[in-house]
Amino acid sequence: MGTTVIYESKEGISYVHLNRPERYNAIHLEMLDELLTTIEKVEANDDKVVILSGEGNAFCSGGDISMMNQLADYNDFASIMDLIGEITLKLYMMPKIVISAIQGSAVGLGLSYALTADFVVAQQEAKLGMLFIGIGLAPDGGGHFLLKERIGAQRAKQFIWSLQQVDASSAKKLGLVDELAPERVMPYAIQLANKLKQTPILSMVETKMMYHSRQKETLLDFLEAEKEAQWKLRQTQDHEEGVQAFLNKRKPEFRGI
Repeated sequence: MGTTVIYESKEGISYVHLNRPERYNAIHLEMLDELLTTIEKVEANDDKVVILSGEGNAFCSGGDISMMNQLADYNDFASIMDLIGEITLKLYMMPKIVISAIQGSAVGLGLSYALTADFVVAQQEAKLGMLFIGIGLAPDGGGHFLLKERIGAQRAKQFIWSLQQVDASSAKKLGLVDELAPERVMPYAIQLANKLKQTPILSMVETKMMYHSRQKETLLDFLEAEKEAQWKLRQTQDHEEGVQAFLNKRKPEFRGI
């Protein structure tokens, strides 16, 4: 069993828990590798429902900035971006019903992965945001595509450009969250999963795959465009300023270069 991703299959439900609670489940290379391996196990089992969640006080705080700082070589960068995209594609094309259970924050790449789900469930105190712009970057993990699918291009642009983390109620009004958990999110997600098991779930999966299979190539196009955009933006002074401001806990001074 991996250390940064916990996997369990129980009573027809697969559980995939991001497990770096001390870092708010920030995603680094080891977690990406373990997450892909875990998703492949889920693909191969007979469970019809999957719950994606995070251990501790957050769903996921996004990509670990220490990993981002190590990617000076384009080949290394492209390899990791392709891995990020492969996970997105597998989650989006999963021939099962996927639930993301959000507590605390779901930010950046963490939010992209949450939005691959068929049901996004969040507890009242949860906060959702892209926040890439804070370090002079654009979303990855299919974030552009997934936001457009849920809330349309115009609202997606405004959401990406803002530095806001919206609360769960506001996110539900936007269309980013499907259901609000009145208390803790995991019991609610498990209850939803058990309800789904009592439905003609194969019919639901057929509908899902009818929609998603026709969007697969579009998602792949977005993932490739995000990879090129990220590399381009990583060369800018604004990105360097955003990273330094983040590390030094100060307000960045962007200059548009």
